[in-house]
Amino acid sequence: MAGAIASRMSFSSLKRKQPKTFTVRIVTMDAEMEFNCEMKWKGKDLFDLVCRTLGLRETWFFGLQYTIKDTVAWLKMDKKVLEHDVSKEEPVTFHFLAKFYPENAEEELVQEITQHLFFLQVKKQILDEKIYCPPEASVLLASYAVQAKYGDYDPTVHKRGFLAQEELLPKRVINLYQMTPEMWEERITAWYAEHRGRARDEAEMEYLKIAQDLEMYGVNYFAIRNKKGTELLLGVDALGLHIYDPENRLTPKISFPWNEIRNISYSDKEFTIKPLDKKIDVFKFNSSKLRVNKLILQLCIGNHDLFMRRRKADSLEVQQMKAQAREEKARKQMERQRLAREKQMREEAERTRDELERRLLQLKEEATMANEALMRSEETADLLAEKAQITEEEAKLLAQKAAEAEQEMQRIKATAIRTEEEKRLMEQKVLEAEVLALKMAEESERRAKEADQLKQDLQEAREAERRAKQKLLEIATKPTYPPMNPIPAPLPPDIPSFNLIADSLSFDFKDTDMKRLSMEIEKENSPCRAPSPEWPSLKSSSR
Repeated sequence: MAGAIASRMSFSSLKRKQPKTFTVRIVTMDAEMEFNCEMKWKGKDLFDLVCRTLGLRETWFFGLQYTIKDTVAWLKMDKKVLEHDVSKEEPVTFHFLAKFYPENAEEELVQEITQHLFFLQVKKQILDEKIYCPPEASVLLASYAVQAKYGDYDPTVHKRGFLAQEELLPKRVINLYQMTPEMWEERITAWYAEHRGRARDEAEMEYLKIAQDLEMYGVNYFAIRNKKGTELLLGVDALGLHIYDPENRLTPKISFPWNEIRNISYSDKEFTIKPLDKKIDVFKFNSSKLRVNKLILQLCIGNHDLFMRRRKADSLEVQQMKAQAREEKARKQMERQRLAREKQMREEAERTRDELERRLLQLKEEATMANEALMRSEETADLLAEKAQITEEEAKLLAQKAAEAEQEMQRIKATAIRTEEEKRLMEQKVLEAEVLALKMAEESERRAKEADQLKQDLQEAREAERRAKQKLLEIATKPTYPPMNPIPAPLPPDIPSFNLIADSLSFDFKDTDMKRLSMEIEKENSPCRAPSPEWPSLKSSSR
Protein backbone atom coordinates (compact mmCIF):
# COMPACT_ATOMS: atom_id res chain seq x y z
CA MET A 1 0.00 0.00 0.00
CA ALA A 2 2.73 2.38 0.95
CA GLY A 3 4.66 1.43 -2.19
CA ALA A 4 1.69 2.17 -4.41
CA ILE A 5 1.20 5.55 -2.80
CA ALA A 6 4.91 6.34 -3.26
CA SER A 7 4.87 5.36 -6.93
CA ARG A 8 1.74 7.44 -7.52
CA MET A 9 3.39 10.46 -5.89
CA SER A 10 6.59 10.07 -7.99
CA PHE A 11 4.54 9.83 -11.20
CA SER A 12 2.54 12.94 -10.35
CA SER A 13 5.73 14.81 -9.52
CA LEU A 14 7.28 13.84 -12.86
CA LYS A 15 4.12 14.91 -14.58
CA ARG A 16 4.25 18.28 -12.91
CA LYS A 17 7.96 18.72 -13.78
CA GLN A 18 7.53 17.96 -17.53
CA PRO A 19 7.66 21.38 -19.29
CA LYS A 20 5.02 22.51 -21.72
CA THR A 21 6.16 22.72 -25.34
CA PHE A 22 4.95 24.09 -28.63
CA THR A 23 5.89 23.18 -32.22
CA VAL A 24 8.01 25.48 -34.36
CA ARG A 25 8.59 25.10 -38.09
CA ILE A 26 11.84 26.51 -39.43
CA VAL A 27 11.99 27.12 -43.19
CA THR A 28 15.45 27.49 -44.73
CA MET A 29 16.22 28.14 -48.39
CA ASP A 30 16.34 24.44 -49.21
CA ALA A 31 14.70 22.58 -46.32
CA GLU A 32 12.10 22.63 -43.55
CA MET A 33 12.59 21.54 -39.95
CA GLU A 34 10.27 21.21 -36.96
CA PHE A 35 11.25 21.51 -33.31
CA ASN A 36 9.47 21.14 -30.01
CA CYS A 37 10.25 24.27 -27.99
CA GLU A 38 9.64 24.95 -24.36
CA MET A 39 7.23 27.70 -23.53
CA LYS A 40 9.96 29.63 -21.69
CA TRP A 41 12.46 29.57 -24.54
CA LYS A 42 13.79 32.86 -25.72
CA GLY A 43 14.66 33.72 -29.26
CA LYS A 44 18.33 32.86 -28.70
CA ASP A 45 17.47 29.35 -27.52
CA LEU A 46 15.55 28.59 -30.70
CA PHE A 47 18.14 30.31 -32.90
CA ASP A 48 21.02 28.35 -31.35
CA LEU A 49 19.11 25.07 -31.80
CA VAL A 50 18.62 25.80 -35.48
CA CYS A 51 22.28 26.77 -35.97
CA ARG A 52 23.47 23.62 -34.21
CA THR A 53 21.16 21.52 -36.37
CA LEU A 54 22.56 23.14 -39.54
CA GLY A 55 26.14 23.00 -38.31
CA LEU A 56 26.40 26.77 -38.72
CA ARG A 57 28.96 28.74 -36.73
CA GLU A 58 28.85 32.09 -38.55
CA THR A 59 25.63 32.94 -36.77
CA TRP A 60 26.02 36.74 -36.84
CA PHE A 61 24.82 36.97 -40.46
CA PHE A 62 21.51 35.20 -39.87
CA GLY A 63 18.23 35.56 -38.04
CA LEU A 64 14.73 34.15 -37.76
CA GLN A 65 12.23 36.18 -39.75
CA TYR A 66 8.46 36.31 -39.46
CA THR A 67 5.68 38.50 -40.81
CA ILE A 68 3.33 40.83 -38.90
CA LYS A 69 0.51 42.33 -40.93
CA ASP A 70 2.52 42.44 -44.14
CA THR A 71 5.53 43.81 -42.30
CA VAL A 72 8.79 41.89 -41.94
CA ALA A 73 10.17 41.43 -38.43
CA TRP A 74 13.05 39.52 -36.88
CA LEU A 75 12.99 37.35 -33.76
CA LYS A 76 14.70 39.10 -30.84
CA MET A 77 17.33 37.05 -29.06
CA ASP A 78 16.53 38.28 -25.54
CA LYS A 79 12.74 37.95 -25.78
CA LYS A 80 10.63 34.82 -25.34
CA VAL A 81 9.49 33.31 -28.56
CA LEU A 82 5.80 33.36 -27.75
CA GLU A 83 5.98 36.96 -26.52
CA HIS A 84 6.60 38.07 -30.08
CA ASP A 85 3.63 39.09 -32.15
CA VAL A 86 3.44 35.74 -33.90
CA SER A 87 0.57 33.43 -34.71
CA LYS A 88 -0.30 31.13 -31.81
CA GLU A 89 -1.39 28.37 -34.17
CA GLU A 90 1.03 25.51 -34.24
CA PRO A 91 3.39 25.03 -35.85
CA VAL A 92 4.73 28.56 -35.46
CA THR A 93 6.62 29.34 -38.65
CA PHE A 94 9.93 31.22 -38.90
CA HIS A 95 12.21 31.68 -41.91
CA PHE A 96 15.93 31.21 -41.31
CA LEU A 97 17.50 33.88 -43.55
CA ALA A 98 20.55 36.08 -43.89
CA LYS A 99 19.84 39.31 -42.04
CA PHE A 100 23.17 41.02 -42.75
CA TYR A 101 25.36 40.76 -45.84
CA PRO A 102 29.16 40.70 -46.06
CA GLU A 103 31.14 43.35 -47.88
CA ASN A 104 33.42 40.72 -49.41
CA ALA A 105 31.88 37.26 -49.54
CA GLU A 106 35.12 35.47 -50.40
CA GLU A 107 36.97 36.86 -47.36
CA GLU A 108 34.18 36.88 -44.80
CA LEU A 109 32.18 33.73 -45.49
CA VAL A 110 34.21 30.91 -44.03
CA GLN A 111 31.95 27.89 -43.74
CA GLU A 112 30.63 26.10 -46.79
CA ILE A 113 27.13 25.97 -45.30
CA THR A 114 27.23 29.77 -44.88
CA GLN A 115 28.21 30.22 -48.52
CA HIS A 116 25.49 27.82 -49.64
CA LEU A 117 22.73 29.59 -47.68
CA PHE A 118 23.84 33.00 -48.99
CA PHE A 119 24.01 31.60 -52.53
CA LEU A 120 20.46 30.27 -52.35
CA GLN A 121 19.07 33.48 -50.86
CA VAL A 122 20.82 35.84 -53.30
CA LYS A 123 19.84 33.62 -56.23
CA LYS A 124 16.17 33.77 -55.18
CA GLN A 125 16.31 37.55 -54.78
CA ILE A 126 17.75 37.90 -58.29
CA LEU A 127 15.13 35.60 -59.81
CA ASP A 128 12.36 37.43 -57.90
CA GLU A 129 13.84 40.70 -59.25
CA LYS A 130 14.43 42.10 -55.78
CA ILE A 131 18.00 42.57 -56.97
CA TYR A 132 18.40 44.10 -60.43
CA CYS A 133 20.76 42.11 -62.65
CA PRO A 134 21.71 43.00 -66.26
CA PRO A 135 21.01 40.35 -68.94
CA GLU A 136 24.67 39.46 -69.54
CA ALA A 137 25.36 39.00 -65.81
CA SER A 138 22.13 37.00 -65.47
CA VAL A 139 23.30 34.46 -68.04
CA LEU A 140 26.72 34.18 -66.40
CA LEU A 141 25.19 33.74 -62.95
CA ALA A 142 22.81 31.12 -64.34
CA SER A 143 25.79 29.16 -65.72
CA TYR A 144 27.44 29.11 -62.28
CA ALA A 145 24.15 28.01 -60.72
CA VAL A 146 24.01 25.11 -63.21
CA GLN A 147 27.63 24.20 -62.44
CA ALA A 148 26.84 24.18 -58.71
CA LYS A 149 23.86 21.86 -59.24
CA TYR A 150 24.97 19.53 -62.04
CA GLY A 151 28.75 19.51 -61.76
CA ASP A 152 30.97 19.40 -64.84
CA TYR A 153 29.31 19.60 -68.21
CA ASP A 154 29.02 16.27 -70.03
CA PRO A 155 27.45 16.35 -73.50
CA THR A 156 26.42 12.71 -73.22
CA VAL A 157 24.50 13.39 -69.99
CA HIS A 158 23.44 17.01 -70.28
CA LYS A 159 21.58 16.79 -73.54
CA ARG A 160 19.40 19.40 -75.19
CA GLY A 161 16.47 20.32 -72.93
CA PHE A 162 18.03 19.35 -69.59
CA LEU A 163 17.45 22.90 -68.29
CA ALA A 164 13.85 23.09 -69.48
CA GLN A 165 12.43 22.80 -65.95
CA GLU A 166 15.02 25.03 -64.28
CA GLU A 167 14.33 28.62 -63.24
CA LEU A 168 17.61 30.37 -63.98
CA LEU A 169 16.81 33.82 -65.38
CA PRO A 170 14.60 36.70 -64.20
CA LYS A 171 11.37 37.02 -66.17
CA ARG A 172 12.29 40.61 -67.00
CA VAL A 173 15.42 39.40 -68.81
CA ILE A 174 13.50 36.67 -70.64
CA ASN A 175 10.83 39.12 -71.79
CA LEU A 176 13.43 41.67 -72.85
CA TYR A 177 14.59 39.57 -75.81
CA GLN A 178 12.68 37.58 -78.39
CA MET A 179 14.46 34.33 -77.66
CA THR A 180 13.07 30.84 -77.21
CA PRO A 181 13.87 28.74 -74.11
CA GLU A 182 16.11 26.59 -76.30
CA MET A 183 18.14 29.65 -77.32
CA TRP A 184 18.53 30.74 -73.67
CA GLU A 185 19.59 27.22 -72.74
CA GLU A 186 22.20 27.26 -75.50
CA ARG A 187 23.61 30.58 -74.22
CA ILE A 188 23.76 29.32 -70.63
CA THR A 189 25.26 25.97 -71.64
CA ALA A 190 28.03 27.72 -73.60
CA TRP A 191 29.16 29.46 -70.37
CA TYR A 192 28.45 26.37 -68.26
CA ALA A 193 30.86 24.28 -70.35
CA GLU A 194 33.71 26.69 -69.49
CA HIS A 195 33.35 26.13 -65.72
CA ARG A 196 34.64 22.57 -65.91
CA GLY A 197 36.59 21.49 -62.83
CA ARG A 198 34.87 23.80 -60.33
CA ALA A 199 33.38 22.18 -57.26
CA ARG A 200 29.96 23.19 -55.93
CA ASP A 201 31.32 25.55 -53.24
CA GLU A 202 33.66 27.21 -55.79
CA ALA A 203 30.82 27.75 -58.27
CA GLU A 204 28.60 29.20 -55.53
CA MET A 205 31.37 31.53 -54.39
CA GLU A 206 31.91 32.74 -57.97
CA TYR A 207 28.16 33.42 -58.11
CA LEU A 208 28.33 35.52 -54.92
CA LYS A 209 31.44 37.40 -56.09
CA ILE A 210 29.54 38.56 -59.17
CA ALA A 211 26.29 39.23 -57.29
CA GLN A 212 27.91 41.37 -54.57
CA ASP A 213 28.87 43.96 -57.20
CA LEU A 214 25.22 44.53 -58.15
CA GLU A 215 23.79 47.84 -56.94
CA MET A 216 20.83 46.35 -55.05
CA TYR A 217 22.78 43.50 -53.41
CA GLY A 218 22.24 43.36 -49.63
CA VAL A 219 20.13 46.53 -49.50
CA ASN A 220 16.94 46.64 -47.39
CA TYR A 221 14.55 49.31 -48.70
CA PHE A 222 12.00 51.23 -46.63
CA ALA A 223 9.48 53.83 -47.71
CA ILE A 224 10.02 57.18 -45.91
CA ARG A 225 9.11 60.88 -46.18
CA ASN A 226 11.35 63.85 -45.49
CA LYS A 227 10.31 67.03 -43.66
CA LYS A 228 8.73 68.39 -46.82
CA GLY A 229 6.61 65.27 -47.22
CA THR A 230 8.51 64.06 -50.29
CA GLU A 231 8.35 60.28 -50.70
CA LEU A 232 11.78 58.67 -50.64
CA LEU A 233 13.40 55.31 -50.07
CA LEU A 234 15.85 54.51 -47.29
CA GLY A 235 18.37 51.80 -48.06
CA VAL A 236 20.30 50.02 -45.32
CA ASP A 237 23.26 47.83 -46.26
CA ALA A 238 26.72 46.78 -45.07
CA LEU A 239 28.32 50.10 -46.05
CA GLY A 240 25.86 52.61 -44.60
CA LEU A 241 22.54 54.39 -45.18
CA HIS A 242 21.40 55.60 -48.59
CA ILE A 243 18.54 57.81 -49.72
CA TYR A 244 16.94 56.87 -53.07
CA ASP A 245 14.34 58.25 -55.39
CA PRO A 246 11.41 55.78 -55.46
CA GLU A 247 11.81 55.45 -59.23
CA ASN A 248 15.53 54.71 -59.05
CA ARG A 249 16.76 52.11 -56.60
CA LEU A 250 20.16 51.77 -58.27
CA THR A 251 21.79 55.14 -57.66
CA PRO A 252 21.33 56.84 -54.27
CA LYS A 253 20.77 60.58 -54.04
CA ILE A 254 22.55 60.81 -50.67
CA SER A 255 24.75 58.29 -48.84
CA PHE A 256 25.84 58.16 -45.19
CA PRO A 257 28.70 55.67 -44.67
CA TRP A 258 28.80 54.03 -41.26
CA ASN A 259 32.10 55.62 -40.38
CA GLU A 260 30.61 59.09 -41.02
CA ILE A 261 27.49 58.64 -38.87
CA ARG A 262 27.70 59.85 -35.28
CA ASN A 263 24.30 58.79 -34.02
CA ILE A 264 21.02 57.24 -35.20
CA SER A 265 17.83 57.57 -33.18
CA TYR A 266 14.06 57.62 -33.57
CA SER A 267 11.19 59.11 -31.64
CA ASP A 268 7.85 57.60 -32.44
CA LYS A 269 7.75 57.70 -36.28
CA GLU A 270 10.54 60.26 -36.74
CA PHE A 271 14.00 58.97 -37.50
CA THR A 272 17.16 61.07 -37.10
CA ILE A 273 20.60 60.57 -38.67
CA LYS A 274 23.37 62.71 -37.19
CA PRO A 275 26.54 62.85 -39.32
CA LEU A 276 29.95 62.85 -37.70
CA ASP A 277 30.73 66.12 -39.44
CA LYS A 278 28.79 68.76 -37.58
CA LYS A 279 28.83 70.99 -40.63
CA ILE A 280 26.50 68.58 -42.37
CA ASP A 281 22.85 69.01 -41.53
CA VAL A 282 21.01 66.39 -39.53
CA PHE A 283 18.82 64.26 -41.77
CA LYS A 284 15.34 63.52 -40.45
CA PHE A 285 12.60 61.44 -42.01
CA ASN A 286 9.33 59.79 -41.03
CA SER A 287 8.27 56.20 -41.64
CA SER A 288 4.77 54.85 -41.94
CA LYS A 289 4.85 52.70 -38.81
CA LEU A 290 6.64 52.58 -35.50
CA ARG A 291 7.40 48.90 -36.12
CA VAL A 292 9.27 49.91 -39.27
CA ASN A 293 11.44 52.34 -37.28
CA LYS A 294 12.32 49.55 -34.85
CA LEU A 295 13.31 47.30 -37.74
CA ILE A 296 15.41 50.06 -39.33
CA LEU A 297 17.19 50.62 -36.04
CA GLN A 298 17.89 46.87 -35.66
CA LEU A 299 19.42 46.71 -39.12
CA CYS A 300 21.44 49.86 -38.56
CA ILE A 301 22.88 48.57 -35.29
CA GLY A 302 23.70 45.15 -36.70
CA ASN A 303 25.30 46.47 -39.92
CA HIS A 304 27.27 49.09 -38.02
CA ASP A 305 28.61 46.47 -35.59
CA LEU A 306 29.70 44.23 -38.46
CA PHE A 307 31.21 47.23 -40.26
CA MET A 308 33.38 48.03 -37.21
CA ARG A 309 34.13 44.36 -36.61
CA ARG A 310 35.53 43.90 -40.11
CA ARG A 311 37.99 46.69 -39.49
CA LYS A 312 39.42 45.02 -36.38
CA ALA A 313 41.50 41.91 -35.97
CA ASP A 314 39.56 38.68 -36.16
CA SER A 315 38.44 37.17 -32.89
CA LEU A 316 39.91 33.90 -31.71
CA GLU A 317 36.75 32.08 -32.75
CA VAL A 318 36.90 33.51 -36.24
CA GLN A 319 40.61 32.72 -36.53
CA GLN A 320 39.95 29.12 -35.51
CA MET A 321 37.09 28.92 -37.99
CA LYS A 322 39.24 30.31 -40.78
CA ALA A 323 42.09 27.95 -39.93
CA GLN A 324 39.70 25.02 -39.94
CA ALA A 325 38.17 26.28 -43.17
CA ARG A 326 41.62 26.50 -44.78
CA GLU A 327 42.45 22.99 -43.60
CA GLU A 328 39.12 21.75 -44.82
CA LYS A 329 39.59 23.54 -48.11
CA ALA A 330 43.09 22.08 -48.52
CA ARG A 331 41.77 18.65 -47.61
CA LYS A 332 38.96 18.97 -50.12
CA GLN A 333 41.39 20.27 -52.70
CA MET A 334 43.61 17.26 -52.17
CA GLU A 335 40.55 15.02 -52.25
CA ARG A 336 39.40 16.63 -55.48
CA GLN A 337 42.87 16.24 -56.96
CA ARG A 338 42.91 12.61 -55.88
CA LEU A 339 39.48 12.08 -57.33
CA ALA A 340 40.55 13.89 -60.50
CA ARG A 341 43.60 11.63 -60.77
CA GLU A 342 41.48 8.56 -60.12
CA LYS A 343 38.96 9.79 -62.63
CA GLN A 344 41.71 10.39 -65.15
CA MET A 345 43.21 6.97 -64.46
CA ARG A 346 39.78 5.39 -64.70
CA GLU A 347 39.12 7.19 -67.96
CA GLU A 348 42.52 6.07 -69.26
CA ALA A 349 41.80 2.52 -68.08
CA GLU A 350 38.40 2.66 -69.76
CA ARG A 351 39.99 4.00 -72.92
CA THR A 352 42.64 1.23 -72.73
CA ARG A 353 39.91 -1.33 -72.12
CA ASP A 354 37.89 0.03 -75.00
CA GLU A 355 41.00 -0.03 -77.17
CA LEU A 356 41.75 -3.60 -76.14
CA GLU A 357 38.14 -4.62 -76.73
CA ARG A 358 38.25 -2.91 -80.08
CA ARG A 359 41.56 -4.62 -80.87
CA LEU A 360 40.18 -7.97 -79.69
CA LEU A 361 37.12 -7.50 -81.83
CA GLN A 362 39.35 -6.55 -84.74
CA LEU A 363 41.49 -9.66 -84.16
CA LYS A 364 38.36 -11.80 -84.00
CA GLU A 365 37.17 -10.28 -87.24
CA GLU A 366 40.61 -10.84 -88.79
CA ALA A 367 40.61 -14.46 -87.56
CA THR A 368 37.13 -14.97 -88.95
CA MET A 369 38.19 -13.43 -92.24
CA ALA A 370 41.37 -15.58 -92.30
CA ASN A 371 39.31 -18.70 -91.61
CA GLU A 372 36.89 -17.76 -94.34
CA ALA A 373 39.84 -17.03 -96.64
CA LEU A 374 41.32 -20.46 -95.80
CA MET A 375 38.03 -22.14 -96.57
CA ARG A 376 37.79 -20.17 -99.78
CA SER A 377 41.41 -21.17 -100.59
CA GLU A 378 40.57 -24.84 -100.07
CA GLU A 379 37.50 -24.49 -102.22
CA THR A 380 39.59 -22.61 -104.77
CA ALA A 381 42.23 -25.36 -104.72
CA ASP A 382 39.54 -27.98 -105.39
CA LEU A 383 38.12 -25.83 -108.12
CA LEU A 384 41.58 -25.27 -109.58
CA ALA A 385 42.29 -29.02 -109.58
CA GLU A 386 39.00 -29.66 -111.31
CA LYS A 387 39.68 -26.79 -113.64
CA ALA A 388 43.18 -28.18 -114.37
CA GLN A 389 41.65 -31.51 -115.35
CA ILE A 390 39.11 -29.76 -117.51
CA THR A 391 41.89 -27.65 -118.99
CA GLU A 392 43.93 -30.73 -119.76
CA GLU A 393 40.97 -32.26 -121.55
CA GLU A 394 40.37 -28.99 -123.32
CA ALA A 395 44.05 -28.94 -124.32
CA LYS A 396 43.69 -32.36 -125.89
CA LEU A 397 40.58 -31.22 -127.71
CA LEU A 398 42.36 -28.08 -128.78
CA ALA A 399 45.33 -30.13 -130.07
CA GLN A 400 42.93 -32.26 -132.04
CA LYS A 401 41.15 -29.19 -133.33
CA ALA A 402 44.52 -27.64 -134.13
CA ALA A 403 45.39 -30.65 -136.28
CA GLU A 404 42.04 -30.43 -137.97
CA ALA A 405 42.55 -26.70 -138.38
CA GLU A 406 45.94 -27.37 -139.95
CA GLN A 407 44.38 -29.76 -142.44
CA GLU A 408 41.61 -27.26 -143.11
CA MET A 409 44.24 -24.56 -143.59
CA GLN A 410 46.05 -26.67 -146.13
CA ARG A 411 42.79 -27.29 -147.93
CA ILE A 412 41.97 -23.60 -147.78
CA LYS A 413 45.40 -22.75 -149.15
CA ALA A 414 44.84 -25.12 -152.06
CA THR A 415 41.38 -23.71 -152.55
CA ALA A 416 42.86 -20.23 -152.32
CA ILE A 417 45.28 -21.04 -155.11
CA ARG A 418 42.41 -22.24 -157.30
CA THR A 419 40.38 -19.26 -156.28
CA GLU A 420 43.23 -16.99 -157.21
CA GLU A 421 43.39 -18.49 -160.71
CA GLU A 422 39.62 -18.23 -161.05
CA LYS A 423 39.79 -14.68 -159.89
CA ARG A 424 42.42 -13.88 -162.47
CA LEU A 425 40.34 -15.53 -165.22
CA MET A 426 37.28 -13.67 -164.02
CA GLU A 427 39.13 -10.39 -164.08
CA GLN A 428 40.33 -11.18 -167.60
CA LYS A 429 36.75 -12.00 -168.67
CA VAL A 430 35.51 -8.81 -167.09
CA LEU A 431 38.21 -6.86 -168.89
CA GLU A 432 37.31 -8.49 -172.19
CA ALA A 433 33.64 -7.82 -171.52
CA GLU A 434 34.42 -4.18 -170.83
CA VAL A 435 36.43 -3.94 -174.08
CA LEU A 436 33.60 -5.65 -175.98
CA ALA A 437 31.06 -3.37 -174.39
CA LEU A 438 33.16 -0.39 -175.38
CA LYS A 439 33.38 -1.67 -178.95
CA MET A 440 29.65 -2.35 -179.04
CA ALA A 441 29.03 1.18 -177.74
CA GLU A 442 31.25 2.59 -180.51
CA GLU A 443 29.56 0.37 -183.11
CA SER A 444 26.14 1.41 -181.83
CA GLU A 445 27.14 5.01 -182.08
CA ARG A 446 28.44 4.50 -185.59
CA ARG A 447 25.28 2.70 -186.64
CA ALA A 448 23.21 5.45 -185.03
CA LYS A 449 25.07 8.02 -187.11
CA GLU A 450 24.57 5.91 -190.25
CA ALA A 451 20.86 5.60 -189.42
CA ASP A 452 20.63 9.33 -188.99
CA GLN A 453 22.39 9.78 -192.35
CA LEU A 454 20.06 7.28 -194.00
CA LYS A 455 17.07 9.02 -192.50
CA GLN A 456 18.35 12.25 -193.86
CA ASP A 457 18.90 10.67 -197.29
CA LEU A 458 15.43 9.15 -197.14
CA GLN A 459 13.99 12.51 -196.29
CA GLU A 460 15.81 14.08 -199.21
CA ALA A 461 14.69 11.25 -201.51
CA ARG A 462 11.09 11.65 -200.41
CA GLU A 463 11.41 15.38 -201.00
CA ALA A 464 12.78 14.69 -204.46
CA GLU A 465 9.94 12.21 -205.09
CA ARG A 466 7.42 14.82 -204.04
CA ARG A 467 8.93 17.37 -206.35
CA ALA A 468 9.01 14.78 -209.17
CA LYS A 469 5.38 13.92 -208.61
CA GLN A 470 4.51 17.59 -208.57
CA LYS A 471 6.34 18.11 -211.76
CA LEU A 472 4.71 15.04 -213.32
CA LEU A 473 1.33 16.35 -212.25
CA GLU A 474 2.08 19.68 -213.87
CA ILE A 475 3.08 17.94 -217.10
CA ALA A 476 -0.04 15.78 -217.09
CA THR A 477 -2.31 18.78 -216.76
CA LYS A 478 -0.86 20.60 -219.86
CA PRO A 479 -3.12 20.67 -223.08
CA THR A 480 -3.01 17.68 -225.45
CA TYR A 481 -2.28 19.70 -228.46
CA PRO A 482 0.29 22.20 -227.91
CA PRO A 483 0.86 25.22 -230.16
CA MET A 484 2.08 24.55 -233.49
CA ASN A 485 5.76 24.00 -233.78
CA PRO A 486 7.78 22.84 -236.64
CA ILE A 487 7.01 19.18 -237.03
CA PRO A 488 10.04 17.13 -236.39
CA ALA A 489 11.06 14.35 -238.45
CA PRO A 490 9.01 11.31 -237.98
CA LEU A 491 10.43 8.45 -236.03
CA PRO A 492 10.27 4.90 -236.82
CA PRO A 493 6.96 3.32 -236.06
CA ASP A 494 8.34 0.78 -233.57
CA ILE A 495 9.71 3.50 -231.20
CA PRO A 496 7.10 5.11 -228.97
CA SER A 497 6.70 8.75 -228.40
CA PHE A 498 9.63 10.38 -226.54
CA ASN A 499 7.62 12.32 -224.02
CA LEU A 500 5.43 9.45 -222.96
CA ILE A 501 8.37 7.08 -222.56
CA ALA A 502 10.31 9.66 -220.66
CA ASP A 503 7.41 10.28 -218.40
CA SER A 504 6.82 6.61 -217.91
CA LEU A 505 10.46 5.92 -217.26
CA SER A 506 10.70 8.76 -214.91
CA PHE A 507 7.71 7.54 -212.90
CA ASP A 508 8.82 3.93 -212.88
CA PHE A 509 12.31 4.83 -211.74
CA LYS A 510 11.18 6.92 -208.92
CA ASP A 511 8.79 4.32 -207.49
CA THR A 512 11.12 1.33 -207.67
CA ASP A 513 14.03 3.35 -206.47
CA MET A 514 12.12 4.44 -203.41
CA LYS A 515 11.10 0.92 -202.58
CA ARG A 516 14.65 -0.36 -202.93
CA LEU A 517 15.96 2.47 -200.84
CA SER A 518 13.46 1.78 -198.07
CA MET A 519 14.41 -1.88 -197.98
CA GLU A 520 18.09 -1.04 -197.73
CA ILE A 521 17.39 1.31 -194.79
CA GLU A 522 15.41 -1.35 -193.00
CA LYS A 523 18.19 -3.87 -193.53
CA GLU A 524 20.71 -1.43 -192.16
CA ASN A 525 18.58 -0.70 -189.11
CA SER A 526 17.61 -4.29 -188.36
CA PRO A 527 20.80 -5.18 -186.25
CA CYS A 528 20.20 -2.14 -184.06
CA ARG A 529 16.64 -3.20 -183.28
CA ALA A 530 17.61 -6.78 -182.33
CA PRO A 531 20.85 -6.70 -180.31
CA SER A 532 22.55 -9.80 -178.89
CA PRO A 533 20.86 -11.08 -175.70
CA GLU A 534 24.29 -11.67 -174.08
CA TRP A 535 24.81 -7.91 -173.50
CA PRO A 536 21.51 -6.39 -172.34
CA SER A 537 23.15 -3.08 -171.51
CA LEU A 538 23.80 -2.42 -175.22
CA LYS A 539 20.03 -2.19 -175.91
CA SER A 540 19.68 1.11 -174.15
CA SER A 541 22.87 2.47 -175.70
CA SER A 542 21.70 1.51 -179.27
CA ARG A 543 18.44 3.26 -178.63
